[in-house]
This record gives sequence, structure tokens and C-alpha cells, in this order.
Amino acid sequence: MIKEKAYKLLALQEGISNRAAKDMIDRGLVFCKGRKVAVARGEIDADSKFRVEKLAKIRVIFEDKKIIAVDKPASLTSDEVEKKFDAKLLHRLDKGTSGVVLLVKDEEFAKKAIEEFRHKRVYKEYIAIVNGKVVEPIDVQEAIITIKKGNSFFSKVSKNGKEAITHIEPLMVEGRKSKVKVVIETGRTHQIRVHLKSLGFPILGDTLYGGREFKRLMLHAHKISLLNYEFTSPEPKEFSRLD
Repeated sequence: MIKEKAYKLLALQEGISNRAAKDMIDRGLVFCKGRKVAVARGEIDADSKFRVEKLAKIRVIFEDKKIIAVDKPASLTSDEVEKKFDAKLLHRLDKGTSGVVLLVKDEEFAKKAIEEFRHKRVYKEYIAIVNGKVVEPIDVQEAIITIKKGNSFFSKVSKNGKEAITHIEPLMVEGRKSKVKVVIETGRTHQIRVHLKSLGFPILGDTLYGGREFKRLMLHAHKISLLNYEFTSPEPKEFSRLD
């Protein structure tokens, strides 16, 4: 069977440029034979047909003179979200993570909000689908160190790292998968992903940290509270079942 690079085949099928095809694959929007195409330059059968999902839109949850709360799709980076608004990011979510992202419009409010993060007075709640059976609450206090290589980051538990505190609570167990609520007191790079991996419960779709391949990274920023504000992003439909 003749093989060809995935992005080239996709470009031909969709009538788009190679660059646009690579971008679609990198965003996790392209599927072949029921599985996500993970590597744009990977070679697959030349007669392969693709299913392409639409790029989800950013939804504004709330806006006033100080702050904007938006619902970030899993296919967009936080920086791309920022470019859509006349405001600055207050915090970030990984590209594959969906949910609440906050942007600030007022400089004085931004300073106060940053202090709230610094003093661990911000409530941050996530939902994750993981491999393994989580049957009781778990508190993790394992320091995390982050290593930068080029434009990418990789974090791991290390005594030489910075303090990281994560609270995990089971919500549902089905077969060998679990839905969990995760509350973090700190905000280290990839903290939830690293701590869940360290417990033997990697997040579905998180191939960087030992999770099996899935349609997306199954991590969602569900709720955040600070300075008398509270914002919630509804649980995505793909989180309602664990299959």
C-alpha cells in the first residue's frame, strides 16, 4: 500500500494549503478511521479519508469594566484567545485544556488579581477523565520542576521543584476509567497532568504524560473564583460518558 504524509493527503481532500492542513491536525481536529490524527507528518495509507471537526468558537461567559471570562475550546491556545479581546490574560490553560480563562481590562484590578493568585486565594476547579479507578479522595503535595526544551515544556515531580498542591475527588468510575474533580492551590506548569500521572492515573489523551491516545485531552477548567467573582464553564458533552 502506498503511503503519504497525513497533512498532504488532508490538503488534497479539503482543497487547502499544506500549512492549513498541518494546523488542523495540530489542533486535534482531524480523524481517520475513528482515531485522531496525532502527527501531521506521519505517513498513512494514500487512500485514507479524513473527518474534520469544526474549530469551536470562544464563548464569552461574563464581561464588565474589569474582567472578561471566556470559555476556551480545547483546540485554541490561551494566546489565541487573548488576541480576540482588548484585554490581557490573567492566567493560562494548556492548549488541549478547555474551560474558563480570565482576561483583565483594568490595571488596578489586574494587580489585585495577581496578588490573589500569589497568596493562593483563588479557587480553581477542574474535571478530568483518567485511566484507572479513583475510589477515594487524594491530596497531593509533591514539588514540581519544569524543563524547557525549545518551545516546549515538560514537568515532573522533583524534590528540587516548586511547591505544588492538588486535591482530587472521585465523581464517577466506569470500567477502568474515572471522572474526577481536581482543585489546585498552586499553578505549576502541567501540575494536574503531572500529579495524576505520579499517582498512576494519567489523563485520557495526555500522551505526553502517559495517557492513552484519545479524541482530546480530557481536562476541563470547570470553575474559578476570585475577588467576589465566580465563573463556571459547563462540562463538555464528551465528559458525560467515560467510553
